Amino acid sequence: MTKLRVIVSGLIAQYPIGGVTWDYVQYLLGLVAEGHDVYYLEDSEQWPYDPRERGSGTDARYNADYLARAMARFGMGERWAYRLPEHTLPGGVQRPEVWYGLSPERRREVIETADLLINVSSGIGNPGRYRDIPALVYVDTDPVFTQIRVVQDPQLRAHVDAHDALFSYGECRSDLVPDTGHTWRPMRKPIAVSEWDPSRPHRDVFTTVMNWTSYSDVRWQGCSYGQKDEEFSKFLDLPSRVAPSVLELAAGTGRTRRLPAEQLEARGWRLVDPARVCPAVESYRRYIESSLAEWSVAKQGYVLGQSGWFSGRTACYLAAGRPVVVQDTGFAPLLPCGVGLLRFRDVEEAAEAIREVELDWQRHARAAREIAEEYFDARKLVRRLIGWNPQTR
Repeated sequence: MTKLRVIVSGLIAQYPIGGVTWDYVQYLLGLVAEGHDVYYLEDSEQWPYDPRERGSGTDARYNADYLARAMARFGMGERWAYRLPEHTLPGGVQRPEVWYGLSPERRREVIETADLLINVSSGIGNPGRYRDIPALVYVDTDPVFTQIRVVQDPQLRAHVDAHDALFSYGECRSDLVPDTGHTWRPMRKPIAVSEWDPSRPHRDVFTTVMNWTSYSDVRWQGCSYGQKDEEFSKFLDLPSRVAPSVLELAAGTGRTRRLPAEQLEARGWRLVDPARVCPAVESYRRYIESSLAEWSVAKQGYVLGQSGWFSGRTACYLAAGRPVVVQDTGFAPLLPCGVGLLRFRDVEEAAEAIREVELDWQRHARAAREIAEEYFDARKLVRRLIGWNPQTR
């Protein structure tokens, strides 16, 4: 394969927290391992989130500094750029556009000589700014919701149309998801497997890291496609069914009126604050590696859509040699299920899968790592993003 100059976008500075960083940096690691000349460029056209304030901050210095540290940690210290758009703050204060990272001259040179831009999660908010790059690839990381929005929102359709190739974590063609008229090539989250250590000591606790809700529900053909809180409500009594097994949620408290913390704790769930236990790159990895296994629901939209979506966080558990017990989103035709990776559709199946993992944890742990190596290795998966175009092979 020809060595290429590749620009990858993402939302690391936009959401400067550990799990989000891993979502995007593993693309970089896979491409670098394949021998490509790789840069990270974030230009989402959005004002960033500040986790210290749990909302928008007054400037982006914290976000830019976080991105700089993350890039340095992964050997990309001189290979990133972040654009903060012009913005009006509360009170009418006007903030001008600011670039961080690469110098203006170096940034222009990288963009002008790039062979490919991989736009993950719309980390490039206006692809027209980069249309001189020979190939623009869009990676949809939120299937079902994305396709519904494309058929409903002309602006998002135009955004998607601005790319030369489209990939989606919705790997299965499902009649439950609207046809946008595009060709969506299958993709799943790349994992730099060597970054995850199965030999780390672990607690006897099933864990997950989650948001109750990420955005409002969407509607299509009279059906509402909701978030994780909708699905989680079906499993409130799971701790009592698997006791004395411990189920821990790094989900914070007070984020959904549907599932207040006191109700969850009364049902036997253990709650921890993700801002305390896994806020950054290393602590996020330690939290996963310190777990016995993962148990998690999916967004209701993923469950209803049955598009085969699979969590990148769950793939990190697999890479760490931690078995996973996760809600079925239609991925069974794509991945080996039953050992290391166990799926469930209801509370009875979830309880049975948890008991199965505990009965033979070593066997499930070995299988989990093997699944990660075979199906999620970043080097293998980034080849999909390169290989679609005969000119870049």
